[in-house]
Amino acid sequence: MTGTWRDAFVYLSPDYDTSKARYPVLYLQHGGGEDETGWIRQGEANFILDNLITGGKTKPMIIVMANGYATRAGYVVPDLTGKPFGSPEFMKVMQERMGAFEDDMTQALIPFVDKTFRTIPDRDHRAMAGLSMGGMQTFHVTFDHLDLFSYIGGFSGAGNPFLTGNKFDVKTAYNGDLADPSAFAKRVHLLWIGVGTNEPERMKSGLESLHTSLDAGGVQHVFYESPGTDHEWQTWRRDLKDFAPRLFQPAAASR
Repeated sequence: MTGTWRDAFVYLSPDYDTSKARYPVLYLQHGGGEDETGWIRQGEANFILDNLITGGKTKPMIIVMANGYATRAGYVVPDLTGKPFGSPEFMKVMQERMGAFEDDMTQALIPFVDKTFRTIPDRDHRAMAGLSMGGMQTFHVTFDHLDLFSYIGGFSGAGNPFLTGNKFDVKTAYNGDLADPSAFAKRVHLLWIGVGTNEPERMKSGLESLHTSLDAGGVQHVFYESPGTDHEWQTWRRDLKDFAPRLFQPAAASR
């Protein structure tokens, strides 16, 4: 897909061309400094999914990998030289670009994919995950649109609160969507968070804190630790290998 801002790569299940079936869709986002080619060139997502699907370990699916750098027409990114990550100026730009990406994905990309490919176009058959920056985008988009998604994955990245240093409050975060764990579990079939054990301390402790807060709040989720890996592709390949088989399964198999 080519749009005004970005491109997207689409992975089709090995049996797509020989079948008339419809398929669930995973929207899989890259991290900062990468683009829509990252999950194929470095993440080897196509090989991972080919092996999982042909081995009967995961449901056949479509994967859409989009360029995450969306910018609204006319918006000029200000000079952030000397502005630390987490500063008000930095966060304002991040929120603006997150919003542009959210609109582009929900208003353009998803309708395009559902029109072009044999998808099952409902929330029970739509997932989103991403690494680092893509994980933040995933949590931003999915929690704003739980009418569109029921599977959520953050690979070394999740919501903004733990990055900004604000305490994560299960009762108030994401407009209170997590406040009632039972109701949330009925809406979201899988909430998945992963981190490498050797990742930078701020990243690792932030995700561990998020996991602890979710546990304390009784929110069902999966927390996966990749042994001995840093903020790197080996962590995210392992994340995908654990995450994908949990998708589009009966609820009990996703826990």
